[in-house]
Amino acid sequence: MERKDNKGFTLIELLVVVAIIGLLASIIIVTLNSTRIRARDARRLADMKTIILALEMYYDDREEYPEENSSDGSWENSYEDGGDFIDFLKDQGYLSIVPVDPINSGTTYYSYYVYSAGSSGCDSSRGEFYVLGVRDMETSGRPHSQSPSWSCPGRNWQGEFDWVTGRFEQ
Repeated sequence: MERKDNKGFTLIELLVVVAIIGLLASIIIVTLNSTRIRARDARRLADMKTIILALEMYYDDREEYPEENSSDGSWENSYEDGGDFIDFLKDQGYLSIVPVDPINSGTTYYSYYVYSAGSSGCDSSRGEFYVLGVRDMETSGRPHSQSPSWSCPGRNWQGEFDWVTGRFEQ
């Protein structure tokens, strides 16, 4: 009896290899997406530190925080042309670039607002104060584990942001 030596793979062997490659590819894609999400949140936290530093340098020079520049007196949001308050800090030389949220959409962005003394039940003797926050940190629910939080007797901004901080002028 003569035996044929087939040097190719059987259909079953090829299907098994394709299935294994597909499984490995899907695991890699899930891991990459998770890594991207964590990287975006790390950038958001770094941006907040940069913006806070710029706000503090501005305060050291002028003894006040920059007012929000929105035309209707509302929150300034980074998805609106980068947020005027951030552009203002860059224009004044306190930032070298305009940091914006990595997604920067209508649901994921940075916000800034300056409240008058005594707003939301805060101690009016401490002067005006700003609130700076990130909406929608992707790696956690509200609040983010690294959020410093900010509240006054009449309002808790932590319920509105995933990450939030603030500071009085006095």
